[in-house]
Amino acid sequence: MRKSSASPVYSPARLQVMWNRLLAVVEEQGQTLVRAAFSPIVRECGDISAGIFDSNGRMLAQAVTGTPGHINTMAEAVIHLIGHFPPASMKPGDIYMTNDPWLASGHLNDFLLLMPAFKNGKVAGFTSCTSHVVDLGGLGMGPEGSDIYDEGLLVPPCRLVEEGRLNELLMDIIRANSREPIANEGDIYALIACCETGVKRLLDIMDEYKIDDLEIPGNHIVETSRRGTLDAIAEIPEGVYRNMMRVDGYEKELELHAALTVSKSGMHVDFAGTSDCSSKGINVPLNYAKAYTVFALRCIVGPDIPNNAGSLAPFTATGPKGCILNAQHPAPVAMRHTLGQVTPDLVFGCLHQALPDKIPAEGAGCMYDLPMRHAPEVARKGGRLFAIEPVHNGGTGARPHADGLSATAYPSGVYGSQIEITEAMAPVIIWKRELRPDSGGAGKFRGGLGQRLELTSANGQPFVVFLSVERLKFPALGRMGGHPGATGRISMRNKGGDIPGKGELRVEDGDLLIFETPGGGGHGDPAERDRKALELDIRRGLVSNAGAELYKRPDNA
Repeated sequence: MRKSSASPVYSPARLQVMWNRLLAVVEEQGQTLVRAAFSPIVRECGDISAGIFDSNGRMLAQAVTGTPGHINTMAEAVIHLIGHFPPASMKPGDIYMTNDPWLASGHLNDFLLLMPAFKNGKVAGFTSCTSHVVDLGGLGMGPEGSDIYDEGLLVPPCRLVEEGRLNELLMDIIRANSREPIANEGDIYALIACCETGVKRLLDIMDEYKIDDLEIPGNHIVETSRRGTLDAIAEIPEGVYRNMMRVDGYEKELELHAALTVSKSGMHVDFAGTSDCSSKGINVPLNYAKAYTVFALRCIVGPDIPNNAGSLAPFTATGPKGCILNAQHPAPVAMRHTLGQVTPDLVFGCLHQALPDKIPAEGAGCMYDLPMRHAPEVARKGGRLFAIEPVHNGGTGARPHADGLSATAYPSGVYGSQIEITEAMAPVIIWKRELRPDSGGAGKFRGGLGQRLELTSANGQPFVVFLSVERLKFPALGRMGGHPGATGRISMRNKGGDIPGKGELRVEDGDLLIFETPGGGGHGDPAERDRKALELDIRRGLVSNAGAELYKRPDNA
């Protein structure tokens, strides 16, 4: 009797078990990367992504640990790398890498790796991962570059590992172009370990289930997710919804525009009308702007559906070439997260018109990170050299049925840096880190609070901070009658006036840098806030007695 050549048929339950196994693998990948990394922003803050892809480059699973700017850009970056290196040319043990902002995750400081998994001599699937590296030369992790060439070392798609042999020349080039060569080298090894772990576990699963590729589980994952996402989109009234936000910008204030089109076939965001690119490094490649825009929509539309090629496909985004959310090469993009992470609030302003009871108030948005390094003369005098990027977040917007979260990263998801780690890695002392009373917008549900940090040099040597933050001029707005949150503020003790939110700042011995992050907007009428919740806020010092006046009810209430 002749054997049937038809593909084996698996029950829905068995396919779901395979899906769950892939989700477990990507979590192990992510934890491998975090535990092996050298840089605090990876090891302590989780600024990474990890995923599994089928042989066609469709993302089937992604680690929960990670940022949307890495995860959703990785979903497209793998397609780009496969286009540069066709699977037929790949060999077992190969690993490919790039940090091209327009192919990977939007700026040079993120390395993206891709490794094929071979089964019976053919590529059966891929594992991929991304993480942030602290320094790649150039002007450093700041907005001062005039083009991409100012911003550091660009590595085009290349083989980092060829049949198990590390590209030593490439590693030498990366080390030679960094102020933190040891950390960069260690982080690359951690990325390699992440890929290798994923490939090993993936092949174990394929052996266990006696499959030679990921086509069968992949089709099930993608189609199930796509159908579920379209069903969720169908619950939203069709139409075109528009929103505009004013943001601080660098040389001047900017406008971000979005038109959200909802149809039965998907959701599309168009950034037409958005301000042109800046001459400084706050420009955003479209892949990064799209990543955070889609993430925001996915938070509301089918949030329980896992992130993969199927659930991402119905969401698209475009923008005119040359607008600040669709920067073209060779625009400077080092701090692309500054505006890229504002796009969730931009698109939420659209979605609020369709789903007024489901959308949170605006939040702090972009990470309030503090990239810093030694001053130039410290190197010449043989002082301590360092480069580090601590992250400190503002408050999130209040939700329709709950307060916002204080000092919490949304939308990035990056954990706040720990004081002890920062002080161990850099010659600074952080004298104070506390929540900012009254910084959360008043409302039936209060916005999350920002925080205040005070820091100085620890060894009498000056250091440089690269500032690129938002919401110093325009606060996070409330919704449904909620009040805006407090704006951020940067200042120096004994020096008059506020410091602009973007640019290079020199901190001398004896200077006290004061860094205050914004609060999130409130949701609903403050007079409707639960009295016990308000009393608890006052007892905890989150709301002052003066701030409590905003929650006062009319005399006849």
